[in-house]
Amino acid sequence: MTDQGSKAEALNYEQAREELIAIVQRLESGGVPLEESLALWERGEQLAAICQAWLDGAKAKIEAARQMEQTANES
Repeated sequence: MTDQGSKAEALNYEQAREELIAIVQRLESGGVPLEESLALWERGEQLAAICQAWLDGAKAKIEAARQMEQTANES
């Protein structure tokens, strides 16, 4: 695994989201050379995946809590 990959996995949701926002703003501002744009795009994809993983995990926890509550209420 690369150092950047290790760093990316260690980010919490807020850190990944803030970095992703900065990348999007930089790409939208224009004037970024093609090679750098591609690197930023790839990093943005990594960050989006990290954010999605955090959101999926939170959703799973909520669903599990709802199931536990529903099971407790049915007993």
